[in-house]
Amino acid sequence: MKRVLIVGITIIYILVAMFGCATSVKGGVDEETQLPSDGPITGEDDDNQTVDAPNDGENEQTPEEQPAPAIKYDVMVMSNVNNLNVRSGKGSGYAALGSINAKDMLSYVATEGGWYKVRYKRGYGYVSASYTQLKYMQMSNNQAVEDVLHVAKGLMGYPYVWGAQRYHWGNGILNHNFVQGQFDCSSLVQYVFYIGAGVVLDVNTRTQVYQGRTVSELARGDVMFFTNADRVGLSGLDRVGHVAIYLGDNYILHTASDYAVIEPISSLRWSYFIVGKRMI
Repeated sequence: MKRVLIVGITIIYILVAMFGCATSVKGGVDEETQLPSDGPITGEDDDNQTVDAPNDGENEQTPEEQPAPAIKYDVMVMSNVNNLNVRSGKGSGYAALGSINAKDMLSYVATEGGWYKVRYKRGYGYVSASYTQLKYMQMSNNQAVEDVLHVAKGLMGYPYVWGAQRYHWGNGILNHNFVQGQFDCSSLVQYVFYIGAGVVLDVNTRTQVYQGRTVSELARGDVMFFTNADRVGLSGLDRVGHVAIYLGDNYILHTASDYAVIEPISSLRWSYFIVGKRMI
């Protein structure tokens, strides 16, 4: 009987020891000690906040494409005839301020009856809608370019003056002898870039041609340099004799031997073309 009691007590102690060890293993190291792990990153930290895992680029998301800028158009009035009068009022009885030829253009302002109001000689003029049509030219997304062109379009009609006074001396210092409304080709380009966008250009074509960035494909607002009939046989810098601003659709804005005008580039003028420069 005594031997049976001792054996029973021994068995009880063994069972208690087994269950006690199991409880200690489960509730000790795994739940309380939290030993650091060298295992893989799970993507979450102790505060349950998402942690960015290293990205090898394979699953990188592409950002949404930005919407394309809205296309804007410059509305111009194009003459269908030669010697079309630009009048001071909307009627043939008003004084003629000047004239334009077929395919020449002026900047549109409004339609008033059978007349188009246009910008002309830093003011306004009127041309008959019966002899003209509206033309839409795609504008640049560069606002500085459009600011320059806005100034330039207001100067159309001014007569060409060879050797006209520059607006500034090529360094931004103003020339007090400048006369508003008197331009040759290089002084016109210098003036509109400075007034429109604060861009400082030099005083003549043979120094302006060194400025800006050379472009192989012309864009609206680029400056075009040409030779001319008097210089076409010369070489190097001496060959440069004319400058204009490209508007697009084979049109330039410039003043040549008659008056400041927006007109198509003729095949002869293209044969004189030397280089295009981007000033903005």
